[in-house]
Amino acid sequence: MRVVAKSTLRNYWELYPDSEQALLSWYKTALRAKWENFNEVKQHFGTCKILGNDRIIFKIKGNKYRLIVKISFVNQLIWIRFIGTHAEYDLINAKLI
Repeated sequence: MRVVAKSTLRNYWELYPDSEQALLSWYKTALRAKWENFNEVKQHFGTCKILGNDRIIFKIKGNKYRLIVKISFVNQLIWIRFIGTHAEYDLINAKLI
């Protein structure tokens, strides 16, 4: 998969250094993946959930942070839509972001 854009993750872990290892681990796994559907994503990340509108939420660092991505399985693309704390996540509409 191609992840757009790693810089979003990097900018976030510069603000929250304790998230760096978990985000890097997620990024490296996603980069190597060739997922064709949500079930294949779920095999790698058992706690992820589909939100609809091609969006998937990942719990990062024991659910301290939340990562929302939009995935095009056909094009093998992942767009970072949101990264934030659990409290910040509660303030957004995850299906529309």
